[in-house]
Amino acid sequence: MREEFSILFEPLRVKGLTLRNRIVCPPMATNRGITTPDGIKWYRRIAKGGAGMVIVEATQVSRFGEDIKLDGLKELAEAIKSEGAVAAIQLFMSPVDGRNEPNSLTKEDLKLSINRFRNAARMCKEAGFDGVEAHGAHGFLLNKFFSPKANRRNDEYGGSLENRMRLALEIVSAIREEVGDDMLLLYRHTPVEKDGYTIEESVKFCSNLVESGVDVLDISPASDARPADLAEPFKRSISVPVIAVGMMGIHERAIEALREGRADLIAIGRALIADPDWPIKTMQGNIEEIIKCRYCNEGCFGNLRSGKPVECVQHRHQAD
Repeated sequence: MREEFSILFEPLRVKGLTLRNRIVCPPMATNRGITTPDGIKWYRRIAKGGAGMVIVEATQVSRFGEDIKLDGLKELAEAIKSEGAVAAIQLFMSPVDGRNEPNSLTKEDLKLSINRFRNAARMCKEAGFDGVEAHGAHGFLLNKFFSPKANRRNDEYGGSLENRMRLALEIVSAIREEVGDDMLLLYRHTPVEKDGYTIEESVKFCSNLVESGVDVLDISPASDARPADLAEPFKRSISVPVIAVGMMGIHERAIEALREGRADLIAIGRALIADPDWPIKTMQGNIEEIIKCRYCNEGCFGNLRSGKPVECVQHRHQAD
């Protein structure tokens, strides 16, 4: 291994689990169905490429026990873990009867949502997953509750910062109570919202999340200024591992983020779609053999928007 890349491959111990390196495959929609043969093959292939943690794409909590069954989840978790990666899955807050705004949900709806997270987390633990991640980012429903722009409630779930944090904290506490202390709990959060909330508010929020049971903070997205710059305030202030994103498939960016102490883990998304062997090839020093992501967004985002299975236009992955 080239010395400059060694920081990428330092193991990280979290909650009794050892990640074999600092590389995370983030949750990315694939249009495959997570428990279909094609979906399971996809995630096994990503894990085989050497990522330390694989986070399965956002999955609505209302689907667990409905179209997503325990047997399929077990097969998915085993596929990832059998290739040496820590297996996690992202849980996504579902609309209630089509209602998808904070102001449109009743307190009974919120209780239902919390119980859905409980049920989903319990099934994931029973299936053998090492961790679950609550999706509270990117302007989706759970993130909207934290946003003063989107959340206009006048009860205990809206208004003040304390109230806007409440639903996420109750969800995290419920998950932790349900799965116990031996399962990883991650939370994905968007650090700043224009004309909405500040990084300072987000740091306070994430500190409360950690007190409620979160083990890893997944900070997304990033800015263009420098690698992991928006993750850095969380890394500096909160004593749990922090994942950073943002074109980390470019080796120099990933190394800078870790070496400068702005993050503990780096998430490589599109670059792993282009070449799931990015970690192994990097570790072996075979950089020139990596099929490099061109960030063209054709086969990934393009296929995602058109409803086709996500892939890279340069290369189609086939499981061995």
